[in-house]
Amino acid sequence: MPAPATEQPSARPVPRHVAVIMDGNGRWAQQRSLPRAAGHRAGARTVRSTIEYSVRRGVTALTLFAFSSENWLRPAEEVGLLMQLFLEALDREVAELDANDVRLRFIGDRARLAPALVDRMSAAEERTADHRRLDLVVAVAYGGRWDLTQAAKRLMGMAQAGTLDPQLLDETALAGCLTTAGREQPDLFIRTGGERRISNFLLWDLAYTELWFTDTLWPDFDESIYESALEDFAGRQRRFGRTAAQLQAS
Repeated sequence: MPAPATEQPSARPVPRHVAVIMDGNGRWAQQRSLPRAAGHRAGARTVRSTIEYSVRRGVTALTLFAFSSENWLRPAEEVGLLMQLFLEALDREVAELDANDVRLRFIGDRARLAPALVDRMSAAEERTADHRRLDLVVAVAYGGRWDLTQAAKRLMGMAQAGTLDPQLLDETALAGCLTTAGREQPDLFIRTGGERRISNFLLWDLAYTELWFTDTLWPDFDESIYESALEDFAGRQRRFGRTAAQLQAS
């Protein structure tokens, strides 16, 4: 991944944090009479170009939904392929991410992943921990309901241990126990592939995120389509529960 220069800022707002469901690899391959593996490999190339364009446009955080907790229900052969592709991508890309000041982090239920994969993930996180150009978060074996459940268990344990007064439990305390704790919530959510739902992704964090959907399958998601999403975001007014008049007065 070559080091892209950040594009000159414009007056139009750019989302600081973009979250993406990368949908459509299998259908992309099916349309071309190719095995699903070909679609997943093509999708991996799109990940690289999306990271590069995010940096150029001034996006500072990018969260990608790589493998959901529900994806374990897919055929074992495809799950094995996805895990192998993930390993290959780690081995291939981490040096480039390191060289280009990209911080790589993972969220999800690591207990369900192979120990060798978890070791590689931890090593990649440690290697890139001090980088600040782009915060790249990859959700693997992740589900929004799982994240809320594990947060509730942590809070219950704290209450039982006497380190948390249940009467003081609030949104801040719960958010601090999510795997997304300490990160800015997404400004813009993008889903490719034509589906219009968030599919158990970042359920807490997407509360006030702007949603944008495209029929384009993930391997065909390019800079022009990404730019369409950014332009649509720039034209929206984010009120966070307030009125337009209140925003104008502030």
